[in-house]
Amino acid sequence: MTLTATKELQEHQWHNLPEDKVAIILETDLENGLLASEIAERQREFGLNQLTVKEGKPAWLKFILQFNQPLLIILVCAGAIKAILGEWINAGVIWGVTTTNAIISFTQEAQAENAIAALASAVRTEATVIRDGKKLKISSEELVPGDIVLLTSGDKVPADLRLIKVRDLQIDESALTGESVAVEKYEEVEGTVVLPPETPLAERSNMAYAGGFVTFGQGSGIVIATGNNTETGKISQLIEQRVDLTTPLTRKFNQFSQNWLYFVLFMATLTFAVGLGQRNFKEAVEPAVALIVGAIPEGLPAVITVTLAVGVARMARRHAIIRKLPAVETLGSATVICSDKTGTLTENQMTVQAIYAGSAGYTVSGTGYNFKGEILQNQQPIDVKVYPVLQECLLAGLLCNDSHLEQKNGNFVVIGDPTEGALIAAGGKAGLLQQAVERLHPRLDSIPFESDFQYMATLHETRGEKTIYVKGSAEAILKRCQKMVDGKGNVIELNLAPIEKAVETLAKQGLRVLTFAKKNVPNEQKTVNHTDLEEGLIFLGLQGMIDPPRKEAIAAVHACQGAGIQVKMITGDHITTAQAIARRMGFRNRNKKIVAYTGAQLAQMKKNELAEAVEEGVVFARVAPEQKLRIVEALQAKGEIVAMTGDGVNDAPALKQADIGIAMGSGTEVSKEASDMLLTDNNFASIAAAVEEGRSVYKNLLKAICFILPVNGGESMTILISTLLGREMPILSLQILWLNMLNSITMTVPLSFEPKTAGVMKNPPRPANEPFLTQNRIKRILAVSLYNWTLIFGMFEWVRQADWGSIELARTMAIQALVMGRIFYLLSISQLLPSLMAKFNGSQEKVSGAPALAVGIVVAVILQIIFANSTFINGIFQTAPMTLDQWLICFGASLPMIAIAASVNRFDPPN
Repeated sequence: MTLTATKELQEHQWHNLPEDKVAIILETDLENGLLASEIAERQREFGLNQLTVKEGKPAWLKFILQFNQPLLIILVCAGAIKAILGEWINAGVIWGVTTTNAIISFTQEAQAENAIAALASAVRTEATVIRDGKKLKISSEELVPGDIVLLTSGDKVPADLRLIKVRDLQIDESALTGESVAVEKYEEVEGTVVLPPETPLAERSNMAYAGGFVTFGQGSGIVIATGNNTETGKISQLIEQRVDLTTPLTRKFNQFSQNWLYFVLFMATLTFAVGLGQRNFKEAVEPAVALIVGAIPEGLPAVITVTLAVGVARMARRHAIIRKLPAVETLGSATVICSDKTGTLTENQMTVQAIYAGSAGYTVSGTGYNFKGEILQNQQPIDVKVYPVLQECLLAGLLCNDSHLEQKNGNFVVIGDPTEGALIAAGGKAGLLQQAVERLHPRLDSIPFESDFQYMATLHETRGEKTIYVKGSAEAILKRCQKMVDGKGNVIELNLAPIEKAVETLAKQGLRVLTFAKKNVPNEQKTVNHTDLEEGLIFLGLQGMIDPPRKEAIAAVHACQGAGIQVKMITGDHITTAQAIARRMGFRNRNKKIVAYTGAQLAQMKKNELAEAVEEGVVFARVAPEQKLRIVEALQAKGEIVAMTGDGVNDAPALKQADIGIAMGSGTEVSKEASDMLLTDNNFASIAAAVEEGRSVYKNLLKAICFILPVNGGESMTILISTLLGREMPILSLQILWLNMLNSITMTVPLSFEPKTAGVMKNPPRPANEPFLTQNRIKRILAVSLYNWTLIFGMFEWVRQADWGSIELARTMAIQALVMGRIFYLLSISQLLPSLMAKFNGSQEKVSGAPALAVGIVVAVILQIIFANSTFINGIFQTAPMTLDQWLICFGASLPMIAIAASVNRFDPPN
């Protein structure tokens, strides 16, 4: 028997085909399954039912690639030149710096490519199949197209299935589709085609997909796809196709590195050319290498790493775990946040919020499955006992219910259907406890919820009589009702118009509406059948429920919008529900409107239409994984920096494509591995907090750059001008390494601990193409560099020509004057002085960051004392001891830095 080719199988719209046609295509028997003799042949053709993992780069290659940065490459070359010249200490220090940076980068990125492996584990399970007419339990990896798979409550769906038999089957497909509640599955009726070809994946009720979880009922289906050909497998291929995008930080740092590299090479070449005309080759090389070492900020990569690491620690305290260091800054530059709805913007707990009974409306306060809340009428709490029809409506929700609540870790969780959990919580808020009412009204029989009938019914013994309670959709219940209970508890003729209006009103609010009714039956009746419910029901009321938005998430959405960040909801839920949540949370686009699109609408759009839609829209509902990718890519094409949240398998490709992918701590391993950041509390408010921290981190990075580069500039100018004038170098290459590494890092790291400035979330996002070195920052760096050169060169020449001076002392005092000037400059760009002034003016804000700054300055001073007065250090670095008078001279020469710093702060404020 020859099977249809894999490609041909993938072209079929299985949800659009009747089951007998599916069986013919797959050459299988619906009752007896495949023959054992066919399995091996099909496994050879289709392979095992597992996802293939893309082979990653070997660890040694990943480590080598960490050196592929312009500044690090030139530093390695400079170290090699030093080694050739026999200056092994210099070479060792330079190579040590580059290797340390490579190790840090390698460690941070080592776990970045595990998404496909996590996908593989997401679908591996056991499966119950029918083969040769016998029921067998096998590994899911052995499944082949055409197998008949049996499903029961608690099973994980092992492959993509076309369902052929179901009994009250419900499957949680949230990891794949984003649908927040379990999906009800239907059987075919008399062999008719159930679903049209264009039916979205989330609404294919005659299909089950690999990775889904059976929450209720039973069913069976034909395997129509395995391994990489399943919907989950297609997502894995999408992940593989995504390239790791560079972040705004790495793009800007690479551009800065490239520009600085050109500057350094030009300066070094000029220095070497001039020196060659005055000295021999070796003597000409020395100042050129010294200029390279002096101009390249060796300590900057380490300082950036520390600054990002401090940001990571701060974010962790605010429930955001960073997996990749550059993501700290990336989130701070985000211009768009695409957020999942369920559990991120909402509580992920269905809650009854509105009740209609006895021709009156009521509201229910509180959220979640706990009993904290009240039944309100006209915003006032009421005693349910004096409202008999309201009490019986709540009672029906408790009795016509197959779920229950359990307390775990101090919180109530629903065991069963979330909507039934909401009914139990609503009754509890009215003082009706499920266990108590079940004892008073024991269940005698029941009809489980069936999709064909759209209702559930239970028979109870109540006050010496028998009563059937029914709950279901308004369409199914109201047509069976002839009577209703009024506000006083009297049974009257049904008035349908106001009830239908109430249903419509609740539905427009995005509430899921359940209708409740009862029927009194003879006392001798012990069972309930569908025929009992065909007519004669008495309408009790409506209960409307929703997964409500988090209060803190509402505030966070407003904060993000106030900071110029667009917030968009991308969800698998119905568009009406999504719009209702968006309206409650204050979502809006730049035109102050809530514009919503469905996945079906997006699928029909051309590229330019999609670009306009994603910019204008704030709600995207019923979207497929490919469409999430298209949304992210369209936003990025318009120059947006996109943060994307998600928790399911279906979110993984978009998470990886986004500039920063944010996974939920309770989400799938697939989404976590594809992400840059995890939210441990699944709360959108934590994203807003992380954005705030990210913006602060970027400000601190800019401070570090503006602090370090003027020293490199001053050193470079000193070496170049000394060479041009044919003078002795005022500072040696080894002394430059001391300044660039020990001194720079010691005084720059405290800037990493600078607190966030006031109003950091009141400014719009930085332009995505804004470079590190803006025009004003370049002016700042040039001005301070010029002063540093004047200080080094002037102090060196003055001491050198003094009667008491020597070349070693001149170099030592030039360096000490430079360091003292740096201390004043450090204080001018930190927040310490502004915070102290605000404190003296009565501010209640805590002065933070001061301890780190003080420690940095004290350590720097101690190191400089050792640098000048340690005999051992004098021998290595060619320095000389200094007297107190000489220290005071250096201090006096550094004081003009105060005026210079004040001047540059006027046109380039550091905070």
